[in-house]
Amino acid sequence: MHFLDQAKIYIRSGAGGPGAVSFRREKYVEYGGPDGGNGGKGADIVFEAVAGLNTLIDFRYTQHFKAPRGGHGMGKNRNGAQGKDLVIKVPVGTQIIDDDDRETVLADLTEAGQRVTLLEGGMGGRGNASYKTSTNRAPRQHQPGIPAQEMWVWLRLKLLADVGLVGMPNAGKSTFINKLSNAKAKVGNYAFTTLRPQLGVVTHKNREFVLADIPGLIAGAAEGAGIGDRFLGHIERCRVLVHLIDISNDDPVEAMHIVEEELEAYGGDLDGKPRLVALNKIDLVDDELAAEYARELLKAGAHEVFPISGATGKGMSKLLDAVIDYLPAATVTERPEGEQEEADEKPWSPI
Repeated sequence: MHFLDQAKIYIRSGAGGPGAVSFRREKYVEYGGPDGGNGGKGADIVFEAVAGLNTLIDFRYTQHFKAPRGGHGMGKNRNGAQGKDLVIKVPVGTQIIDDDDRETVLADLTEAGQRVTLLEGGMGGRGNASYKTSTNRAPRQHQPGIPAQEMWVWLRLKLLADVGLVGMPNAGKSTFINKLSNAKAKVGNYAFTTLRPQLGVVTHKNREFVLADIPGLIAGAAEGAGIGDRFLGHIERCRVLVHLIDISNDDPVEAMHIVEEELEAYGGDLDGKPRLVALNKIDLVDDELAAEYARELLKAGAHEVFPISGATGKGMSKLLDAVIDYLPAATVTERPEGEQEEADEKPWSPI
């Protein structure tokens, strides 16, 4: 499945149905009268967040959504049918953005089952029967119904994850997430092997959390260098960030500063999130060099440095202990027989 996190779509609610102008014509009835019914209400445009979706790829092929209009009023005081609401299903974590400025958030769907009515259908028009009075016994006026609402909007997906993984290209992020979770991220000895965000479920000491890996950042990513910073939106909702640094880099301190500067340039309060610095690939160097680099990173501003090896798993347990300190109460309990069960009965969804 292709990953798509932005899409532009056109939406239009249903117009209200017009009221009818009709007069009763019955055999053997001496006096007739107006009996035109009201028009039906047009359908609403409703967005619903559903579990199990993690891409907006469907909206690349279907970009126009038009809700049905209300039915016409008819004679014999028959009202028009109400239009059936058009429900557009999107992944959890989808934001609906106004197309005019591409900044105004019209809705933010963060929970499965959450619904929002973005455009309301037009009210149906009145038929001539509703205009009848003691002095106006044969009204011929009616209402045409309220017109539909329409607009262009952008859909922007921000994946929901507990922990975000950041770093420069070739820092070992894909190996890291593959080692800890069920993810199958591509691993290669070249830059930008990760071209789209990856999600994985990590279990540590009866705790479960979702880890998000995004493409690597390079200097100038905020201005569009490399893949740019467009995927940083997927870690805005994370509780803590793990900053992975390649120990074989010529200057790990500079690598840390480059990523820190790009996080600050992006905004979204990413530079204010708790960050754990992980010095990766320590299996390639001796312990003395790893300790020296760790001291340099601490002097450069890192709060705490965790020497690890994503390939061998060395040092990972201590890092994960620090990660779960930032997470909410445990969602997994242990049965007496040793089996695990989720305290929350809802099935897990990556978004």
